[in-house]
Amino acid sequence: MTTFTAWKFDTVDGAQKAVLALKGAQGDGLVKIVDHAVISWPEGADKPEMHHSHDDKLRGTGWGAFWGLLFGGLFFVPLLGVAVGAAAGAITKAVSAVGIPESQLDEIRAQITVGTSLLCAVTENADMDRLGERLHGLHSTLIATNLTDAERSLLLETFG
Repeated sequence: MTTFTAWKFDTVDGAQKAVLALKGAQGDGLVKIVDHAVISWPEGADKPEMHHSHDDKLRGTGWGAFWGLLFGGLFFVPLLGVAVGAAAGAITKAVSAVGIPESQLDEIRAQITVGTSLLCAVTENADMDRLGERLHGLHSTLIATNLTDAERSLLLETFG
């Protein structure tokens, strides 16, 4: 099953550290990373910075467009005002099609502040128990996912 998760870290480099752990887990066959993006908001910066990777070369272009749409909608469209109301609606509709409702977009937007970072990951075939062991201790908070309530509970239990 393909899973979208968004994890908040209370440090600017926390999400990047999690990416390294996630890639190590992928190398050991514990998860397949379809794609991921990191947002960090360094102290003194006017806005957050986004970096994404094309982990799955066959689907990378599509995910790159998705990340641009998602993060543009989260951090830049709201600043432009009513003139782009239709564009904001289109963004909300597009990301909800992959299981991310507007309420989760609002939650992600509210959580990313100066001095924090966010890892958004699209993964498949995760061995939750072993992956949880790898990522334990990175002090993250799950703020968005397309999982069912039961799957979300298992994820939170596994990752602590």
